[in-house]
Amino acid sequence: MYVSMTNMLAKANKENYAVAAINCFNLESAYAVITAAEEMNSPIIIDLLMEHLQKHLGMETVLPCVIDLARKAKVHVAINLDHGKSKDYVVKAIHAGFSSVMMDSSELTFEQNIKNCQEICEIAQKNDVSVEAEVGAMGAVKNSQYTNQKMYTDPAQAIEFVRLVPVTALAISFGSSHGIMPKDYVPKFNFDILKEIKKATNMPLVLHGSSGCGPENISKSVEFGINKVNIGSDVMKAQSDSLCEQYKNNPDRDFVEIVETTIQPAIDTVKKYIKIVGSSNKE
Repeated sequence: MYVSMTNMLAKANKENYAVAAINCFNLESAYAVITAAEEMNSPIIIDLLMEHLQKHLGMETVLPCVIDLARKAKVHVAINLDHGKSKDYVVKAIHAGFSSVMMDSSELTFEQNIKNCQEICEIAQKNDVSVEAEVGAMGAVKNSQYTNQKMYTDPAQAIEFVRLVPVTALAISFGSSHGIMPKDYVPKFNFDILKEIKKATNMPLVLHGSSGCGPENISKSVEFGINKVNIGSDVMKAQSDSLCEQYKNNPDRDFVEIVETTIQPAIDTVKKYIKIVGSSNKE
């Protein structure tokens, strides 16, 4: 069933669990994510990254097909535009059929972030589309630009932001980074930031960059108030590892068969995260 994130995250917030949001960029990855959710009887969010849609197949091509998969699913599926950096692109996504959008102006001034998100919320509400925003900033494992303390969310700003902007969910920065973590590296989370914001807002909060953060960090994040957990790199790595293994063992194998071998590793990885975030049997 195709839905927005609004009721999905409200239920997660009330019952103290999180919904996994998985980055997808084609039909195979979306199919794997929905299959995993159905097997776990779990709600699920498919994140389509603005950058992927701009560099590869556009939303006009990808979105209708993914929506069709969501509508036929046995569980609730939201499709969210992830890290929408352009206000015009986010508006376009709303009218194209996304059930949820993220207006990510976190790299701009606090005042501009508020202004952009207020404008998007006004348009989204008229179209029954939920909105995610971000206060604070996150680094990336790529080029060793990890999140540092200066990039953490200021709780006072987050609290002020949601007072002024009627977003469905707020992404905050308290220790995670985008990308695949180095082997044996586990980031340190500042849970005090999360606790303070949750206590003051009591709204769905979002953890980005969860890949490689470790089950303990994620479980504690959910315990302290995270209701949406974004995962991308770990699922894609499971698929790329499968590709490498297949080419290594049988380089002449048919490409269609090789692509098919990437689906089960993705399903297994998504199911692992569904267990961690606690959304199994929440349908």
